[in-house]
Amino acid sequence: MGAGTTNAPAALAPGLYVVGTPIGNLGDISQRGLDTLQAVTAIFAEDTRQTRKLLTRYNVSTALISCHSFNEAQRTEKVLDRLARKEAVALVTDAGMPGVSDPGARVVAACHRAGHPVYAVPGPSAVTTALALSGFGGGGFLFAGFLPPKSAARRRLLAAWLERAGDLPVVFYESTHRILKFLADLEDIVPDRAVYVGRELTKHFEESLVATPRELLDHFATRSIKGEWVIITAGH
Repeated sequence: MGAGTTNAPAALAPGLYVVGTPIGNLGDISQRGLDTLQAVTAIFAEDTRQTRKLLTRYNVSTALISCHSFNEAQRTEKVLDRLARKEAVALVTDAGMPGVSDPGARVVAACHRAGHPVYAVPGPSAVTTALALSGFGGGGFLFAGFLPPKSAARRRLLAAWLERAGDLPVVFYESTHRILKFLADLEDIVPDRAVYVGRELTKHFEESLVATPRELLDHFATRSIKGEWVIITAGH
């Protein structure tokens, strides 16, 4: 479906609609996702500037309200007020599903406590995308998300996750600024472990590799490390 071709959306039942949005390629938004974003009275978004790019691509003019980690408590009250008036509102993050290493869990939990309906409009997820690309999936996994930025805390928690996982793969997120340090920590803790790294998934410079931590460090020593990263450690 191209830009500007959305049809008039059907009326939605009152409630909170948790909408998955593309993790990179804007073409990955579902038809139901677009219809929902068009039909709600407001969209609570982690970063309104980021979400505006998606809405502009598909000529969706619904009002945007910021809802990020620093104002989620305040915005939760606004969501509840709207739901009390029997409105349908959407919750989105910059990419993927709200509440998965992104703001949103507090809003959803508050809606459940208040007795308001909560609906999911599934969309792309970096977790499942990376698992599919890694070849490590199929038998369960653990999701750790982002670890602490400080070295000592990161290493301690990384070792704890790997010990807890046993035969299961573990999915981590990491930033450009810390990816090399993260891989160095892996080399110290599990030097022979197979590790998948995915960079800029679904985007123009998407890259996926499976290797040991040292091989990955050598590979990226002379290459770009810009972008969003997903790292998956194989089980024992």
